[in-house]
Amino acid sequence: MIQLIFLIICVVLGIIVYLSGALDLLGSTFVTIIGIFIVITRGFNWLAILLLFLLLGSAFTKFKSDYKKRIGLTHEKRTIKNVISNGIIPVILAIMGNYAGFIGAIATATADTMASEIGVLSKPILITSKESVKPGTDGGVSVLGTLAGLVGALIIGISAFIINVSPEITQSLIISLLAGMVGCFADSLLGATLERSGFFNNEHVNLTATMIGALVGIILITIGV
Repeated sequence: MIQLIFLIICVVLGIIVYLSGALDLLGSTFVTIIGIFIVITRGFNWLAILLLFLLLGSAFTKFKSDYKKRIGLTHEKRTIKNVISNGIIPVILAIMGNYAGFIGAIATATADTMASEIGVLSKPILITSKESVKPGTDGGVSVLGTLAGLVGALIIGISAFIINVSPEITQSLIISLLAGMVGCFADSLLGATLERSGFFNNEHVNLTATMIGALVGIILITIGV
């Protein structure tokens, strides 16, 4: 009965995600299917972390949206490509029950999203050359964006412990902060190199960054953090 309730919640949340404009119809449908699968295999608490990332991403995308539009940084509605590039690695690790990799990947995606959406409110520099660039430039980093990324990773680490995805608070925080920020900076580095040169697009960068974040999380737990 409890599982049935959670499955109904997944469907309702999928509808809410679509109606809120956070994702298009196909993306919302895919999220709903993923959510149902995770609830069946791992439970609602693992799904809650993914939903938290989606909520934070949507909220901070809309933060100062008028200013972002004025400087030419408008966002199209997120699609299934965004869902897959940011979410497929965490989903695989959730199904496997690998909480360290799962937290590392989600912390990376959250840190990168918050760093990007808040960092554009300041003056970034290119991570590879330290030259000043326009807000929104691929590979741009800033102090404000880095701090926002740290907060995002911290939120994931604390939440993962509170809802019993991670068994220990210190471990959860170390994994989320280290893996999240390594993955976030890897995202910027990939953006400044492979994306700017045309070898990668934004989805490739996000997918690779979450893989790196997951790998760091797995390494940390393997060495006994």
